[in-house]
Amino acid sequence: MDLLERFKQYIQTGQLFQHTDRLLLAVSGGLDSVVLCALCKEVGYDFNIAHCNFKLRREESDRDESFVREIASAYQVPFYSTIFDTTAYASEKKQSIEEAARTLRYEWFYELLNSDPAGAGSYVLTAHHADDNIETVVMNFFRGTGISGLRGMLPKQGKVIRPLLFATRAELESFQQQQGLAFVTDHTNLETTYTRNHFRHSILPLVAEKYPGAAGNVLKNIKRFADAETLYLQAVQLNKKKLVEIRDNEVHIPVLKLQNSNAPSTLMYEILKDYAFSAHQADEAMALLTSGSGKFLQSLTHRLLRNRKWLIITPLATTEAATILIEEGVEHINFPGGELTVKRARNGVKSHHFGDMVAHVDADEVKFPLLLRKWKQGDYFYPLGMQKKKKLSRFFIDKKLSLSQKENTWIVEMDKKIIWIVGHRIDDRFKLVDSTAQVLTLSVK
Repeated sequence: MDLLERFKQYIQTGQLFQHTDRLLLAVSGGLDSVVLCALCKEVGYDFNIAHCNFKLRREESDRDESFVREIASAYQVPFYSTIFDTTAYASEKKQSIEEAARTLRYEWFYELLNSDPAGAGSYVLTAHHADDNIETVVMNFFRGTGISGLRGMLPKQGKVIRPLLFATRAELESFQQQQGLAFVTDHTNLETTYTRNHFRHSILPLVAEKYPGAAGNVLKNIKRFADAETLYLQAVQLNKKKLVEIRDNEVHIPVLKLQNSNAPSTLMYEILKDYAFSAHQADEAMALLTSGSGKFLQSLTHRLLRNRKWLIITPLATTEAATILIEEGVEHINFPGGELTVKRARNGVKSHHFGDMVAHVDADEVKFPLLLRKWKQGDYFYPLGMQKKKKLSRFFIDKKLSLSQKENTWIVEMDKKIIWIVGHRIDDRFKLVDSTAQVLTLSVK
């Protein structure tokens, strides 16, 4: 079966898109994307062409843009182009040039589809082929991306479609020669300073010397890994349902259950990756299973906190969180109940308590970090003036609090000890005494 027939069959079997869909072809001008254009034209698909000028190769970048524009003209299809300052973007975002170019490219493609779906197209088609997938899988293996990285690129991922993953570069070259298709060559593809090029030109050829069938074996394994990932994700979801408890916009994970699971480190990674934690941070998070309360780990968007028998994932925006970490030196904390102010001063206070929304406690008895959270069943404290502990539920009954008042009660806690029931009473263990040198004042408005 020739390349064209296999191309049509691959699209139909995978149900990648319908013949009536309008397509946006990502075309660099290189051999792969030129072949993709020719195949789509031969089949009769309705397509437009999009080209990114990354301004990384000066005159050569402009040459490529002009060349692709000519292709679009020859096929009589609409042409979209854009210019990026890739180097500046990479520096600003602290990304490699490869990462920056990829981010810019796909953001622009989606922008085109979303802003003009009827004109630009329903899907973006890229010219990634089997050799690209082999390189991706090998790189992902060394990056440690897990099983999702080992199954490589998917033929369809959202609105991005890769209809040439079935074909090797050698097959595309053969088709190009048979059809006499012109293309441009990017000289940087030969430079091994880029990670992918290093694998393509240095590492994989060495592997092929020792294992001539390595490329074919990786392609076969990609299919097996894709099937394995399906089973793996099913098992992960089943275990996450048993472990994860969603409370408001927080995620609560029982430490003991996670420790006793069959694969705690893998489950930790799978849970945390949805909250911007890296694989390395997931390994660090395992230490929280044996740490004390108050220890935490932070991603760009969330915090993983050890609190008693739980690990709690909370948003970094404290106004959204129901369990808020108070670190030493932080004086103002916004939370759903208002604003908490924390100040330390030399002892000049004559009373334990200045109104319901202000509390003074012995700073020497307080060890940071503190927690600000909603009360829960089972909580207890030693009410000021009493030597016996009392459950908060009983304290609320004695105070004749309404259900609404109970539900909106917050506490300040330190290492499993309640310091203050906000708006009500402090714990006797933290009261001011004659020897108190410094006072920690907690106030809420």
